[in-house]
Amino acid sequence: MAAVGLLLAGCNPGGEGVRSEGSAGATPAPKGAVNTTPTPTSTPKGKKVNAVQLLRGDPRVGAYVKQSLHKPCAADAYPVEVTYASLTGGSSPDIIVNVMTCADSVGIGSYVYRKRDGAKGGYDEVYANEQPSVYAGLNKGELEVSRQTYTAGDKVCCPSGEDVTSYRWKNGRFTKHTSSHTDYNKATPDAGTTSEG
Repeated sequence: MAAVGLLLAGCNPGGEGVRSEGSAGATPAPKGAVNTTPTPTSTPKGKKVNAVQLLRGDPRVGAYVKQSLHKPCAADAYPVEVTYASLTGGSSPDIIVNVMTCADSVGIGSYVYRKRDGAKGGYDEVYANEQPSVYAGLNKGELEVSRQTYTAGDKVCCPSGEDVTSYRWKNGRFTKHTSSHTDYNKATPDAGTTSEG
């Protein structure tokens, strides 16, 4: 909680927040975040999922994230961004949900939900990351999670670097595929690692 508090005491107290549910292409991602524009086929036909209700009903979502969904940032705009994408090979699109702070648009939670098979339907959480400054998106058919890194003295608006990790769906769960770190003070990213485990 102390780390979240430090990140939220930042340089944009009068920010306008983020727009409510929509595709990732319609809402700007945090600085350094991956390009998350979904393909046209990733938007579901028919009714969209109420991501705020989905998160509120998920017992595995942390109390701090749920508290941020207690009321909208402005009017009916919650600090939630939704992307529909095929990540797990299911018959229905998966749902990538990012939750951010209203004031600074700092990511406080990223989740992936997979449609449950059967007549009752519903969704199962198959990925969650509640580390401060997290942002999840779609990149070349893989789940890509970025997290901005801070050193002492950095303001929320100005991280020192970024960690990016890609995940592939394998044997019923997401497994880490590649990871890399970029130091914004250097011209080139650190060498990434690749893992098929």
